[in-house]
Amino acid sequence: ILGSCYGSTGPMSIDPTTGKQYGVDFPDISVKDTVRLQLLMMQQDLQLSSIKCVIGGSFGGMQTLEYAVQGGSSTKGNFFDSGGKPYVRSVVPIACGAAHTAWQIAISEVQRQSIYKDPNWKTNPVEATDGLNVARQFGMISYRTPQGYISKFDRRMQQTKGDADQATPTSALYGSSAQWQVKSYLEYQGEKFLSRFDPVTYVKMTEQMDSHDIARGRGASTDDILGQIEIPALVMGIDSDVLYPLKEQEHIAEHLPNGSLKVIHGDDGHDGFLLEQDQVGNHIIEFMKQNH
Repeated sequence: ILGSCYGSTGPMSIDPTTGKQYGVDFPDISVKDTVRLQLLMMQQDLQLSSIKCVIGGSFGGMQTLEYAVQGGSSTKGNFFDSGGKPYVRSVVPIACGAAHTAWQIAISEVQRQSIYKDPNWKTNPVEATDGLNVARQFGMISYRTPQGYISKFDRRMQQTKGDADQATPTSALYGSSAQWQVKSYLEYQGEKFLSRFDPVTYVKMTEQMDSHDIARGRGASTDDILGQIEIPALVMGIDSDVLYPLKEQEHIAEHLPNGSLKVIHGDDGHDGFLLEQDQVGNHIIEFMKQNH
């Protein structure tokens, strides 16, 4: 992904014009930009004749829809094979919408604000790791569901070393000293994330996700653009997803001329596309058999 710390070039890369890291000056990148770069690489550098199927969930799902527009539409697309057919043969977008909504932008913005409020952001943004820690914790909540958290943690306390030998825990049962299991889980996830991401890249990545809108610069509505994607598409949504509600995948499947919808069932919310591997895998296998 262009702009990611796992991508080709990102905020921590060296700007050849200054000899220093791009940092917060790294240019704004859209999902459309990232997918165009990937398509150019596959067509020109790797010299692939076509792409059989693009599969992606969440942010990957947004990219998958962009692949469908840029490489799977004869009217809106820019990438074709040597015979003039769509360069992308089929797509499987999972747990995403046709455009980032106000709900998703709001969740992204609160995470960014957590980073901006870190004292280090104004002077040394890369060191705003306390803010990034909190942003990740908030994200981990949005990926799941109330029922999922209740099932996993309920009101249980994190057992301390001193509690292990006693029938009744000695740690506080409420108040600021209470060691809720869910608190320990979120703190662990926030801290662990710091070894994988930096604050500037996280801000830039959430901004790129907010750019997602397949109709931007192309047509009056997402309905119009979806209606011009001819290739087979399997759309998957999760019935408990709070972050990208199932109605968004229903909307995509409804307006794709050659689209179908499969629903993933479970209490894991948005993370269901990662955790319900058997359901997801079986639907993909069935789709591939039918269309290839």
